[in-house]
Amino acid sequence: MTLFDVYPLFPVNIVRGQGCRVWDDQGTEYLDLYGGHAVISIGHAHPHYVEAVSRQVGQLGFYSNSVINKLQQQLAERLGKACGYEDYRLFLINSGAEANENALKLASFHTGRTRVLSAQKAFHGRTSLAVEVTNNPKIIAPINANGHTTFLPLNDLEAWKAELAKGDVAACIVECIQGVGGIQLATAEFMQGLRQACDVTGAVLICDEIQCGYGRSGKFFAHQWLDVAPDIITVAKGIANGFPMGAVLISPKFEAVYGQLGTTFGGNHLACAAALAVLDVIEGEGLIENARAVGEYLCNALRALNTSTITEVRGRGLMIGIELSEPYKEVRQKLLFDEHVFTGCAGTNVLRLLPPLCLSMAEADEFLEKLKRVL
Repeated sequence: MTLFDVYPLFPVNIVRGQGCRVWDDQGTEYLDLYGGHAVISIGHAHPHYVEAVSRQVGQLGFYSNSVINKLQQQLAERLGKACGYEDYRLFLINSGAEANENALKLASFHTGRTRVLSAQKAFHGRTSLAVEVTNNPKIIAPINANGHTTFLPLNDLEAWKAELAKGDVAACIVECIQGVGGIQLATAEFMQGLRQACDVTGAVLICDEIQCGYGRSGKFFAHQWLDVAPDIITVAKGIANGFPMGAVLISPKFEAVYGQLGTTFGGNHLACAAALAVLDVIEGEGLIENARAVGEYLCNALRALNTSTITEVRGRGLMIGIELSEPYKEVRQKLLFDEHVFTGCAGTNVLRLLPPLCLSMAEADEFLEKLKRVL
């Protein structure tokens, strides 16, 4: 048997990591400015994380959700305090796509409606409902193309209000910083107006914080820069620093019904131990503040580079898009193979930076010097 060949792979076999650095099987060291798609929040192989996960797997790695799991209760309390949503309730699953899937189902159960508004360039996942609200026809299979979704330009408030006024919208789902869409930022005016329009029409406002949340923007959630409170918040990626986990934060307006939602592996003991360790490190080492400070420094330095190749720098915290005047492919490959730096990409000409939140000023400077050499 061989692997189903769906990923274009770089010929690099990463075998070890520490902080913001990884090493391949040849011993080559790389600066990791991508964090495995924004998953590595506290850094690779953080000692506290390693100890907590190792201790838990030696005690109990898994039991079903048919019994009390006090680690789930601890995580709900800790997460509520950390993000400021103590009155919300937590539903734990395994991935970001599942988080959005369940958020959309909750919105439909709550409103009795079937239509969803989503943004152009949005990416919300690859499962049934999540892919239907993702603005990429290439990954929507015929069985998923059910016509429930209307795609509208991000920040075009009047277009969203016009659709909401029809009275049949179950939910609006928004990434306040689009990742796959090229680091496009929602404005405060748009999000506040959308919040008001949802309240008037009875639609549910869902903020997808899977990539832009968990401290990456320099606040716990990216929507907190915009002074809005969504009805549902979805998270994953950085929540457990690489252990598969997702979550839905649900406002008090929703009724919990036995059997309506469910999961086999979601919120298992090992996943919760990993997520609690992540919160320990984020809070104990001030990583949200670090993301804000280092991200601001890096954005300003990138904008100051004297090169015509960079046309725009967008982002908040350590979620940064570098728009180039040419396709990103050659620049990204030179960074990887000549300078040993991992970066991500979006569209055809945007380099995407999503490093661990522990990235230091010195490491930011190291990247800037390497990028200057490449450009």
